[in-house]
Amino acid sequence: MGVTALDHILLLSDDIDATRDFYCRALGLTVGVRPPLEFPGYWLYAAGVPCVHVADRRVYNEHAQRVGLSAAGEAAAGRIDHIAFADCDYEEAAARLDREGVEAVRNAVPGAGLRQLFFADRDGVRVEVNVVDPDRVTARKRTPGDVAPQTRGWR
Repeated sequence: MGVTALDHILLLSDDIDATRDFYCRALGLTVGVRPPLEFPGYWLYAAGVPCVHVADRRVYNEHAQRVGLSAAGEAAAGRIDHIAFADCDYEEAAARLDREGVEAVRNAVPGAGLRQLFFADRDGVRVEVNVVDPDRVTARKRTPGDVAPQTRGWR
């Protein structure tokens, strides 16, 4: 058996408090328990899962080098286009972004019942929020082997 799920993403930031605040306000994540790691940061939770980890870029890179990892360079993330989250309420997700003054590109995927919001976080990372309306799915019918509801927005 291979991997079973994406566990988390780590965002390296020059201002961990501002990054924490952005993700909590813009996406509704909450700050939760984090083990006593050797670098400052936060674990942000969605539905009880610590899916976004935030760390001080400089201190994390020093730690990474001490344990034998290479430091993340400015261009290291260039091969990752975006991170995506599932949400169940499109209007509320859009309203959270509007309240924060975040300009989001809105997109709908015909036949998939999927509406999307794309925006950049304060560090320039592209973020996608997906909301699936199962009543609008026409391109593909749900079958017993479909992805679990919590991972793709199926209800």
